[in-house]
Amino acid sequence: MEAAGASPFRAAGAIAYTLVVVWETIFLLVILKIPIIYLCCVIWWAIKSEPAPPEPMEPALVTAPLDPDPRSGWRFLRRSVRPRPGRGGPHGSPRRRIKRAPLPASWLAPGYVEKDAG
Repeated sequence: MEAAGASPFRAAGAIAYTLVVVWETIFLLVILKIPIIYLCCVIWWAIKSEPAPPEPMEPALVTAPLDPDPRSGWRFLRRSVRPRPGRGGPHGSPRRRIKRAPLPASWLAPGYVEKDAG
């Protein structure tokens, strides 16, 4: 049983500061702050630095023509006056052009009557 006046948390308080816990605390509080300090220094250096002077212009290796190109890259798209032919496919054609082969009787439900697609 417990001694009179003893706290149930006393045992946990005695082992709370082991060497591993101390080094984890030092690592979290000190070592992980180094990248943050580095980032602050880089930002401060970038703000305080003066822009580099522009480099002297070098002559162009290929001369550009002085007259603009008569054909611009942008053009009006003209729609044809004639109607476009219908597109084929399951959603574009009104009916099938080729009749399918009939399904085997074993695949059909009992009492199924096939409609004539006339």
